[in-house]
Amino acid sequence: MVLNIADLFEHTVDLVPGRTAAICGEVRRGYAELEARANRLAHYLAGRGVGPGDHVGVYTRNAIEALETMLAAYKLRAVAINVNYRYVCAELRYLFDNADLVALVHERRFAHLVAEVLPEVPGLGHVLVVEDGTEDDYTAYGGVEYEEALVSASPERDFPERSPDDRYVLYTGGTTGYPKGVVWRHADVWRVLGGGMDFHTGVELDEWQQACQGPGASP
Repeated sequence: MVLNIADLFEHTVDLVPGRTAAICGEVRRGYAELEARANRLAHYLAGRGVGPGDHVGVYTRNAIEALETMLAAYKLRAVAINVNYRYVCAELRYLFDNADLVALVHERRFAHLVAEVLPEVPGLGHVLVVEDGTEDDYTAYGGVEYEEALVSASPERDFPERSPDDRYVLYTGGTTGYPKGVVWRHADVWRVLGGGMDFHTGVELDEWQQACQGPGASP
């Protein structure tokens, strides 16, 4: 039974590549297009040394680029780290450092905040900027335009095998103090949020499949 989020997404892509996967405002992505763009971003990040266990910050409002970044990280067995777009410099400085970010994807409107914080987070070496119609300057810290990065990378799905034990980290809101990273495994996310377990019986989905298929059947 596949329990890795990236594997589950790719399985869906293979089944329904033409179906709409995400809509945000006027932007619409089908599964195949979303897959290709996430693959491009994953290859771009891998080419800059991002790999298994590395942390990639996602600093946007609700946007399809945020989804693409999360999928790209999972494809590499890296970890996507959510960044609250309402944070001010002190909170950003803390989270960027506490989460050990090595790369960041942010909307252009936050460039002035990133510019102030980045010098104090030396481990964060790669920054991609999502255009949003604003004019914040990101050239001073070497930010790379998101779409430019995607165009330069491969859309192919040629990543190493992944594990159900790959990590999923969710930073809390920090309303009573600084935010804290809560660590889950991909398998845990599938069981709890993806309907992979019946919590009344404790039976997992693969066991339900075996029961439906009969004795000796494989999930």
